[in-house]
Amino acid sequence: MSTSGLTEDELQDKLISEWEKLRYTPKAGEPALPPQLSDFAEKTTEDVMKELNRLPFFMTELDETDGEGGENTTLEALKSLAYDGEPHEIAGNFKNQGNDAYKTKQYKVAIEFYTKGIEVDCDDKVINAALYSNRAACNLELKNYRQCIEDCKKVLAIDEKNVKACFRTGKAFFAVNRSEEASQILQYGLSFDPENKDFKGLLETVIKKQKQIEEAKLKKERELEEKKMKQSILENSIKLRHFTIIKSSRPAEMLEDAKLRLEDPLDHESQLIFPAMLIYPSIDEFDYIAEISELSTPIEILEMILDRPREWFEDPKHKDFTVKKLECYMETQTGGLIKVGKKMAINNVLMNDKPVAPLFDNGLRLFVVPKSESAEWLSKWSKEAALAKRKQ
Repeated sequence: MSTSGLTEDELQDKLISEWEKLRYTPKAGEPALPPQLSDFAEKTTEDVMKELNRLPFFMTELDETDGEGGENTTLEALKSLAYDGEPHEIAGNFKNQGNDAYKTKQYKVAIEFYTKGIEVDCDDKVINAALYSNRAACNLELKNYRQCIEDCKKVLAIDEKNVKACFRTGKAFFAVNRSEEASQILQYGLSFDPENKDFKGLLETVIKKQKQIEEAKLKKERELEEKKMKQSILENSIKLRHFTIIKSSRPAEMLEDAKLRLEDPLDHESQLIFPAMLIYPSIDEFDYIAEISELSTPIEILEMILDRPREWFEDPKHKDFTVKKLECYMETQTGGLIKVGKKMAINNVLMNDKPVAPLFDNGLRLFVVPKSESAEWLSKWSKEAALAKRKQ
């Protein structure tokens, strides 16, 4: 069709005329739409897309039906073509399709093609080795490390000097922290490909990691041994002092994780350090000190605790809470009480063989009572109740 010499309006009229000639015009008794489109006239966009998806060329997801529960014959015909030929040709075809998928990073799709090729079970060792090797590469990309290793083993069973299989096995072993196996397979690969830079680089990384793991292991072992030794020294230091420790069934919350320690963990003669609870039974209050020394005296502890704002002492219930007006007591192993001299080092009390004044839950328990109220408090003390309380 020549358009030379026509104005723009004449050209537009001519194109419309040509289009009208091509337009579908129904004859008497024919449908209003062309037969190719009439089936879609009453369908939604979603329905149309479903129809198109059943055509292999337009498929975005596998649909093996004809839309009515039957078989998608077009798809089945194409699938049957994949198995047309000799076994090695079929396996090779699947390998090539897998390679195409791998190039576009569709690793899961590629695995499916390589798997189908393997399932053909052809007798061509080269093709089979390539199928396993390529599937291993996909599994490595997808971080399916154990499956990668298994595929590489299959490759090496066919071709014992397959460089790629050795390298991929090394990477997979290294990824799952099996450095020893990674080192072995990489050294094996270098035995027949000694100048391979990739092998050398990965092996160097593996060896470095092995060294770090070994150093960390040795450090942990040394720390464990040192911890055991310190614990042994601590236990022996307690025995040498004849200290008794009683564990309550339900210790005070702040004493649940209380620990004794030596000032110098490696010297059993250094001072023992432990927490202390000062209990004021006459006013139903207490104080907690995270650490005191076994050489501390009650007067030193009281002076530290009573270093308080003036307002605290203005409270009537605290009027007798001065160092001179307070008395200190410790509970004995049998549930009784002993008075503790305020200038006596705590360890002198703890080392007594009779009566035994123990530590409770690894901490010192010191009862502090004003002198004016001590007689009444002592008269109400019950050994049986004290012993029962330890079991509650």
